[in-house]
Amino acid sequence: MRKHFVTFLSPGTFVNEESELPIDSWDVEKAQQMAHGITERHGATPFAFYFTTRSRSDQELDSREVERGINYFLGGEVLTLAQVKAQNDPKNSILISNMQNNGYKKVLVNRNSWKITVPFDSKDVILDWKPKLKKAAK
Repeated sequence: MRKHFVTFLSPGTFVNEESELPIDSWDVEKAQQMAHGITERHGATPFAFYFTTRSRSDQELDSREVERGINYFLGGEVLTLAQVKAQNDPKNSILISNMQNNGYKKVLVNRNSWKITVPFDSKDVILDWKPKLKKAAK
């Protein structure tokens, strides 16, 4: 038995909020549409997603992850260490230190709901995606 999932990442207090949902295939377009329906605590909405495939044999009780895809970012801006330094913003001191100490060449800044800054890998993909505006409550 094999089953595919998409995991959406949203800004959280200490770690990312995650919502894992079943999906028929690793369909990027479908996942982007699904992202519009995800809202986590404090109104956080997804900044990225990735696909996984889980599998188990008839002899296994639980499934296990057998494949994991790259990160697809729902918009955002990629910045290099040089660009972050060039902003000359004292608020970036911890970010600069983290980038240097962890060897991060690039970070992605996303503001879909709450601002989040995360490492950006050369295999990651940025999608041209805009969150749908929510109707104001009456």
